[in-house]
Amino acid sequence: MKDINIEKAYEAAKERYSAIGVDTDKALDSLRKISLSLHCWQADDVTGFETLGEGALTGGIQVTGNYPGRARNIEELRADILKAASLIPGKHRLSLHEIYGDFQGKAVDRNEVAPEHFRSWMEWGVEHGMKLDFNSTSFSHPKSGDLTLANPDDGIRNFWIEHTKRCRLISEEMGKYQNDPCIMNLWVHDGSKEVPASRLKYRQILKDSLDEIFSVKYDHMKDGIEAKLFGIGLENYTVGSYDFYLGYGAKNGKMVTLDTGHFHLTESIADKVSALLLFTPEINLHVSRPVRWDSDHVVILNDDIADLAREIIRCKALDKVHIGLDYFDATINRIGAYVIGSRATQKAFLLALLEPGDRLAGYEAEGRYFERLAVQEELKNMPWGAVWDMFCLKNDVPVGESYIRDILKYEADVTSKR
Repeated sequence: MKDINIEKAYEAAKERYSAIGVDTDKALDSLRKISLSLHCWQADDVTGFETLGEGALTGGIQVTGNYPGRARNIEELRADILKAASLIPGKHRLSLHEIYGDFQGKAVDRNEVAPEHFRSWMEWGVEHGMKLDFNSTSFSHPKSGDLTLANPDDGIRNFWIEHTKRCRLISEEMGKYQNDPCIMNLWVHDGSKEVPASRLKYRQILKDSLDEIFSVKYDHMKDGIEAKLFGIGLENYTVGSYDFYLGYGAKNGKMVTLDTGHFHLTESIADKVSALLLFTPEINLHVSRPVRWDSDHVVILNDDIADLAREIIRCKALDKVHIGLDYFDATINRIGAYVIGSRATQKAFLLALLEPGDRLAGYEAEGRYFERLAVQEELKNMPWGAVWDMFCLKNDVPVGESYIRDILKYEADVTSKR
């Protein structure tokens, strides 16, 4: 794929960046190596393929909108994911929730799920060069209620312990099959609408559940533990708070998952990266865009995502941070939502990679704060868009807004007929 205008613009941008000590070719090579973990649940509004359960989302989460064309089965889901991936530069991963197993129309309860239910996914992933990550699913089930792993009822608690153990085993088999560790994320919605008589009681139960779940060691998967601020209907108390999982992760060597929608809107998730890197082995990211609450809007290139990417690059932590997406917007074309959010995240990392880090650090070390701030401001005017266009061109995906045509054609030919 060639485009003289894009190449000319890139050469001019390359020269401009070189003047401030940035190698754009090196930045593009680094960006190419960043694999996002695309979230399968954007294609079908977190519905999955179970033949049991309540049939509607529960557990303090919800999807807004009902745009036509939702994936209704495993074949449609896979087709939609491949279409989205074809419009996103680079090679990426796929994150599956347990409810997306290939159950062949059979009723398989969550404490019975096994690697065989994801064998076709493993084969599909290798066939399409898309490595898999995994998530246990504690919501939208008759036994979910307000408490799962933190439930005082041994029957319910043990059901979810068994479910989570089986999800770890599935992740281990995925990691073996693809010869690359599968990142297994554990998030439970457990909480209370009002303040409980004892906050400690439920956190002690959750800790004991996690200890039992993690008692088996695996070599081909990595565990992430994800906090949340609150869920709808569970606003006053969340058992698995950030402080809880930070303490558990630091003590037990587990990755803490930072979901950008699971904190107070005024908190800086970027600021947490350097702190976590000192005390936990790695970090798992779930990138979304909260608006007033954990509303899971499509990611756009805003200050929050740009700051987060910058911090990861400044910490030289690309090998220690796993970047996944986590939003579900059913108000717009779902393939479009994938592409917009993924490309926005990549743009944020490109901006970070185009920062003259050594120069800024040198100014700082010498106390030259005026120069540091001036360069940071002038970077906003640099021709990074030309570098992004070249990245798309090199990866043989549509440049600029031209991907819109592809998505509308797919909608006309495929999703609108569902």
